[in-house]
Amino acid sequence: MPHDAEISEKRMVFIAGLHRSGTSLLHDILRSHPDISGFRDTGVPEDEGQHLQTVYPAARVFGGPGRFGFHKASCMADDHPLATPENATLLYKQWRPHWDVSKPVLLEKSPPNLVRTRFLQKLFPGSRFIVVLRHPLAVAYATRKWCHSSIPALIEHHLRCHERFILDMVMLDHVRILRCEEFVRCPAFHVDKLCDWLGVDRFPFDQQVRTDINAKYLQQWHADCQGVRGWGIKAVCFARCFEKRAARFGYSVRTPEILSSGALPVIGTDILDETDEVSEKT
Repeated sequence: MPHDAEISEKRMVFIAGLHRSGTSLLHDILRSHPDISGFRDTGVPEDEGQHLQTVYPAARVFGGPGRFGFHKASCMADDHPLATPENATLLYKQWRPHWDVSKPVLLEKSPPNLVRTRFLQKLFPGSRFIVVLRHPLAVAYATRKWCHSSIPALIEHHLRCHERFILDMVMLDHVRILRCEEFVRCPAFHVDKLCDWLGVDRFPFDQQVRTDINAKYLQQWHADCQGVRGWGIKAVCFARCFEKRAARFGYSVRTPEILSSGALPVIGTDILDETDEVSEKT
């Protein structure tokens, strides 16, 4: 079957979210579904599709984790010169050997998808996006060992990337927003909802999910804020600076243990948030 015809028969699903946001866990769970194929044992970091193609630049070209979102060229929309039918065919051809194309749903996960949703939708009309959010403080501390940037710089990177996504989000036809903190509290509930949304049967999964994912990072944040050396005092100032922007996603840097409903716009969007049903189960 020609690739273009095969593409039209598939449901393409892209997982987006910064490094250390929980996308790998979700990818691992969903690719274990009998009707979903995701990359596995590819030999590239975290089996990310960005490393298995030559159509567009990977995050490393723009500095890698904690840095790629600062570069304007890293953000790709539907008017990008590379958003052509020919590149869609080439990209699918390069990814195809890593999928089981007998399955109806094809899954790909890469952090820079967060700032390239409109580009990917242009290449694959009708594709679906699952965007995973995690507290900017947790992401910053977890990413620091990879890029050695300062915590304030990593928080700024987190917010910029997600603010870019917010601008692009209203142009997407199918998108789910899932906060990692809510997912780990009741993973079965959220996976069931995602399966319903993707049009596949609900299924049991064996992956273990930790609930205390942010604890050590938030402890370090509090210690830094109280410290008299390093950037401890500055941290309080940055907390004031970042508070309003983080609140848009339901997070706080002043009281990071508190998760609110946030103020994400809902136009054209399915926001997968906790409900009374979840609360009763936890």
